[in-house]
Amino acid sequence: MDDLPCVMEIERASFSTPWPHDSYRHELRENRVACYLVARDGPEIVGYAGMWVILEEAHVTTIAVDPTQRRRRIGERLLVALIEETRSRGGLWLTLEVRKSNVAAQALYKKYGFREVHVRKRYYTDNGEDALIMWTGNLWESPFKERFQELKDSLRLSEPAG
Repeated sequence: MDDLPCVMEIERASFSTPWPHDSYRHELRENRVACYLVARDGPEIVGYAGMWVILEEAHVTTIAVDPTQRRRRIGERLLVALIEETRSRGGLWLTLEVRKSNVAAQALYKKYGFREVHVRKRYYTDNGEDALIMWTGNLWESPFKERFQELKDSLRLSEPAG
């Protein structure tokens, strides 16, 4: 809860229709299937991500990085953390919606094994944009596990020393 003011600043800077403060407060206090993470650079919160894990399925609800901190692979690290948390909770796969115009996010998701499976027409209320529904394959099957480990190793090698 202490991180919520910083998360809300990033939320407002990142989304044209940000979630209200009360929605996050409800998620953190009352939603037993919710999992929210923050990324820090020292004491500063630079990004956050959230999901719901219901039985074997995880639904990514949000990933956002402070606009001044983008292109540092923070979003990728948050996605990796969500995948790891899904697996630690016994999840088999992840799903999410992404704006059709958000090709950068789509590229990241595809890199981590998400595939487009459907389009939700006029999903976003701010402009009526379509959402692509994407799913991973089974997180426990060898092809996913091997590729995920390679990507994590590559991500670790790209971290600054120190």
